[in-house]
Amino acid sequence: MVNLGPLEILVVEDNPADMRFIMDSLRTGRILHNLHFLDSGAEVLAFLRREGAYADAPRPHLILMDLKLPQMDGCEVLRSIKADPSLRTIPVIVLTGSEDDADATRAYGAHANCYVRKPLSPDKFIAVMQRIENFWFHVVQLPPE
Repeated sequence: MVNLGPLEILVVEDNPADMRFIMDSLRTGRILHNLHFLDSGAEVLAFLRREGAYADAPRPHLILMDLKLPQMDGCEVLRSIKADPSLRTIPVIVLTGSEDDADATRAYGAHANCYVRKPLSPDKFIAVMQRIENFWFHVVQLPPE
C-alpha cells in the first residue's frame, strides 16, 4: 500500500466506551492516522458530502460503523454511501454488538465490505481492532481517492 500521509478513518459509534476501545486500540497500532468520530447516521452523510459544518472534512480511507445509530440506522447509511458513485469505493466495516445473523445479512445486502461482531471483553476488542488494522492497512490495497 502506498501511504502518502496519515490515513483518515471515520468512526461512526454512539457508545462512548466503544469509541474509547477503538481509539486506544488504533493508538497502539503501527499506522499514522487521523480519527474522526461521529455518533449519528445523518452526520455521516453530511461529513462525507462535506455539507455545513463538515465543508472541510477529509475523505476517509475507511469507515468503521456501528449498525445501531440514532436518527438513521447503519444499513440506511450504508445504502446511501454505496448508492453514491463518489463515495461507494470507501470501504465500510460494520462493527457491531449485534448477535442477530439477520443484521449481518442486511449489512452485506447493503454492500458492507465486512461485518465484525464487537467482542465483549476489552482485551478481545483490542485484538479484533488490531486484526482489522493489519488486514485493511497492511494487506489490502485501498482504493485511491
